[in-house]
Amino acid sequence: MNLKKNKLSPTTQENLNVLHQGDCVQLIDDKNLFQVIGIDNEHERCWVRQWPLLPKGSPVFEVPIEKIALPASNG
Repeated sequence: MNLKKNKLSPTTQENLNVLHQGDCVQLIDDKNLFQVIGIDNEHERCWVRQWPLLPKGSPVFEVPIEKIALPASNG
């Protein structure tokens, strides 16, 4: 049983609940779209790459989950 106290901000907690590998998201300080490549919930980090992919590929980089601004749903 994990007894670690939850110290996440409400925004980070919300993102952890709805963020999935393969999702397209925006960063808080960037209007471009990014694809989520991996998520590390324990360390509150994720890896993203710019979307759509560049012709020679898009580099993957790490960002704190709190920097993810989920785009509005179309539903």
